[in-house]
Amino acid sequence: MYEQHFGFDHKPFAITPDPRYLYLSDRHREALAHLLYGVSEGGGFVQLTGEVGTGKTTLCRSLLEQLPPEVDIALILNPRLDAVELVAAICDELKASCPPGCTSLKVLVGILNDHLLQSHAAGRRTVMVIDEAQNLNPDVLEQLRLLTNLETSESKLLEIILLGQPELREILDRPELRQLAQRITARYHLGTLSPEETMAYVRHRLRVAGVSRPLFTPGALKSLAGLSGGVPRLINVICDRALLGAYVEDRNEVDKQIIQRAAREVQAQGNLPERWRRSLGAPAMRRRLLAAMLVLALIPAAMLAHRTMPEYIPSWPEKNIAEKQNTPVESTDELAQWLAALNGDAEARADAETTAWENLFELWGAEYHDGNRSPCHQARELGLECREDTGNWTMLRRLDRPALLRLNGPDGTGTALLTSLDRDRAVINLAGEVLALPINTLEQYWYGDYRILWRPPLEAELLREGDRGPAVRQLRSLLAQQGAAGHENENEMTTTDDRHDYFDADLAARVAEFQAAHGLQTDGIVGPQTLLWMSRSPTKPETPRLTPTDKTEMNQNSKD
Repeated sequence: MYEQHFGFDHKPFAITPDPRYLYLSDRHREALAHLLYGVSEGGGFVQLTGEVGTGKTTLCRSLLEQLPPEVDIALILNPRLDAVELVAAICDELKASCPPGCTSLKVLVGILNDHLLQSHAAGRRTVMVIDEAQNLNPDVLEQLRLLTNLETSESKLLEIILLGQPELREILDRPELRQLAQRITARYHLGTLSPEETMAYVRHRLRVAGVSRPLFTPGALKSLAGLSGGVPRLINVICDRALLGAYVEDRNEVDKQIIQRAAREVQAQGNLPERWRRSLGAPAMRRRLLAAMLVLALIPAAMLAHRTMPEYIPSWPEKNIAEKQNTPVESTDELAQWLAALNGDAEARADAETTAWENLFELWGAEYHDGNRSPCHQARELGLECREDTGNWTMLRRLDRPALLRLNGPDGTGTALLTSLDRDRAVINLAGEVLALPINTLEQYWYGDYRILWRPPLEAELLREGDRGPAVRQLRSLLAQQGAAGHENENEMTTTDDRHDYFDADLAARVAEFQAAHGLQTDGIVGPQTLLWMSRSPTKPETPRLTPTDKTEMNQNSKD
């Protein structure tokens, strides 16, 4: 109903498990890596648990899309079956021919075994996925364990992925199921999104749906993070209702009041799971209690301040903020005042962004010229690449590159350069004013948008199996430097052996291993995303770093 009003290509907050909308938070990325590892091990069980609506099914659909074409999938969505019905359902999914009306478990298992042996002989693998696995009866789980006994002398014939709610972990911890539990090769519990991940999640889904402009105010996103408890499906439900409310009121953005009203309407439907109702109720109750305690605590302080403190007159930021001392200041007030000074002043915001780009280019030993050409266009002319995305502090630490952050305050927005980051503290440059702030303070102003520069490590933008040339030899050397398994001796690669210039299946497999280790799509193709992570070689001292090796380095970076 509201798609045309906001300009969406399709509905951004549908609750169907569409892999296009998968947002890889740190937790989801790690969960996907566990799934990929478990499946690649060949046989046994992989266990993924999580609360209702945390994205288990969507994550698994993404995994299935990444599996190679020689893998057969059996997807069981309704596990409320007995042992006979389950094996029959597996045979149906794999298109294994069964006699009509067959109810013999022995016959069905024999048919399944024959089918798996034929598939194995043809070079195919079989993976079975069971959703809502917490609903499996113990005797059915035991039958699943027996199915993993179907094997050749070299490998298992069936790999099983169990997706379920937290109760599945309790079920598998029962003494009578210890034999099954011992066959789980990878397990992961998927948690909810943090507040910063919730905000990045919303922006990600909006972009996938075709809208890049902000439709939710900063206040709305903060309120959403608390009301949803970080549950992705609940975020979708509230955002969908909020966009409908904004459309009905003929408004072009969703504010805090609309979000809160949408959450109340969703809760009032009365058909939400109990876990969701607790998610909606608990944050509001906590906020009310904290607010009451804060008011009581501040009354004496406010009375004392009124009698003793002089009138405060803000003296900055001014037009000459770039002339201030380049020494880090630990003050949130400075950041709030800087953002407030940019509010309503488009020229000042543009100047601040230009200065941020100039400083970022300077870190890379380059010069930025403000003009008609975009920063990314200038970067490419200098042999650099741009990346614009949403993420969190862990993502920035892993990228390990200085980043431009879009900061949002109650009174304005601005672009700052993040120059250093450790576990608890970040250093940002506000057009010459350097601030060192605790991360939990800065994250109140940053909702995940960042831009970085990086230097491609290869003389090619895309490499895949079948390609030839010096860039393939560079790729082999790069994988060797980064410790990829099975790499050739680097001295051998300096010879004129043409084999090292050819992108063969073995090299594609090693690229896929690198991709899996970094939570990337495991297609064995070296594209921009893979190149970015390969550029993080610690052996290049000329590359500007974000995370220091120790505290003293961070302090030095703040002053330089």
